[in-house]
Amino acid sequence: MPSILERDTLNAFVRETHAELPGASGGPLAGLSFGAKDIYAVAGHRVTFGNPVWLTTHGAASETAAAVARLVAAGATMTGKTHTAELTYSLSGENLHYGMPANPAAPGRDCGGSSSGSASATAGGLVDFALGSDTGGSVRLPASFCGLYGVRPSHGRVPLDGACPLAPSFDTAGWFARDPRLLEAVGRVLLEDAAPARACTRLLRAEDAFALAGAEVGAALAPALARVESLLGAAQPVTVATEGLLDWGGNVFRVIQGWEAWQSLGGWIREHRPTLGPGVKE
Repeated sequence: MPSILERDTLNAFVRETHAELPGASGGPLAGLSFGAKDIYAVAGHRVTFGNPVWLTTHGAASETAAAVARLVAAGATMTGKTHTAELTYSLSGENLHYGMPANPAAPGRDCGGSSSGSASATAGGLVDFALGSDTGGSVRLPASFCGLYGVRPSHGRVPLDGACPLAPSFDTAGWFARDPRLLEAVGRVLLEDAAPARACTRLLRAEDAFALAGAEVGAALAPALARVESLLGAAQPVTVATEGLLDWGGNVFRVIQGWEAWQSLGGWIREHRPTLGPGVKE
C-alpha cells in the first residue's frame, strides 16, 4: 500500500520531518489512524512548528508528547505529522514556507488554521481523526471551514507536555473527526486522567454572544440549547462583556496572547532572525 506521503494530494502532511508510530495491538482506538499537528514531539524526530528555521535550530525530541503517546497506547496508529500555520499564529491556514493544505469540503477555499493539515487530512479521509491545538480558534475554525467535528477542551484538561507553546495560558490540545461518536471516543482517551467535572448548578445563556452571532445562527443552535435546558433547567440570560465582545477580544485576549507569544518565542526570533510570513511577522 502506498505511504501516507504518496497518497497525500492535499499537502496535509509534513515531508521534512516525517514520523510514524504504530498503535498498540489493542485498545479503544485499535485499527484507527491519526495525524498529529507538527507541534507535538515524537521521540527521535524534529518539529517544524511551521517554520524551516525552527526545524534546523532544534534537535530531535527525546520523548514523545503526552497526547500522542496516549492515542498510540489506545491502539491508534500515527501515520504522519500534519502541517501547521507558522508558529501556530494564524487562523487562515496559509504558510509562506510550506503552502496551505487543501480544503476537501470546499475546494479552492481556505482550510483554516492553525491546525490546517490536521483538518485537511481528516476531511479528506487520509486519517480517521487528527490531533491539533487551539489557542484562539485553531481547531474550531478549521473544523468549521472543512465540515468537521472539532473540540477545544477546557484549558489544562489534556496535557501539552512535548508540544511547542505559543501563549501558554490559552494553549490547549484539540482534535478533529468526521463522526461525533469517534470525536467522543478520542476524547475519552485524551481526557482519561482529567479531574471529574463539577456538577452544573445553573445554565447561562450569553446574550451578547448570541446577538453577535446573529438570528440565523441563534435559530440553528436553538434545538441544542433546548436539549441542554431539558437536562439542566432554564438558561439564565447574562452579558459576558459589558464593554462589547469584540473590544474584549481585541483589547484583552489579543494583547495577552501577543505578550505571551513573545515570551515564548522572542528569544529565538532575536537570535535566529527567521523569515516570517505576512501576518505572523507583524
